[in-house]
Amino acid sequence: MATVTDVRRIATSLPGVLERIGGHTGEPEWRVRSGAIVWVRGPTQSDLRALAELDRSWPDGVVLGLRVADLQEKEALLAAEPDVLFTIPHFDGYPALLLRLDAVEADRLEELVCDAWLVRAPARERNAWLAERGLE
Repeated sequence: MATVTDVRRIATSLPGVLERIGGHTGEPEWRVRSGAIVWVRGPTQSDLRALAELDRSWPDGVVLGLRVADLQEKEALLAAEPDVLFTIPHFDGYPALLLRLDAVEADRLEELVCDAWLVRAPARERNAWLAERGLE
């Protein structure tokens, strides 16, 4: 089971990532200049109402928002890992999904956070990071 401490360690090890506290939520988010890559995401009252209309509920435990490349990747990830990843109506049409932190292993969390960073990182930093790992 991964923790917010794991998220912090992984995210802040990536070039250009800063941690800040979200203005509306008081929860941490990790971002680059172009926007957030991963953030702690609790439910809003609107989220809870929308989920209730779908006969669903918000899971227990910490939930993260996680940026993905596009809607196709989002759908593929949701289909592949339904016990870990989910979405809500608020995220319809948006390239991000939600992750149950208590349901993901730290290694998989690292892959997902790094992938989110790759989506948002400046090209120069992204290309250097990939080259350092032989992943160009």
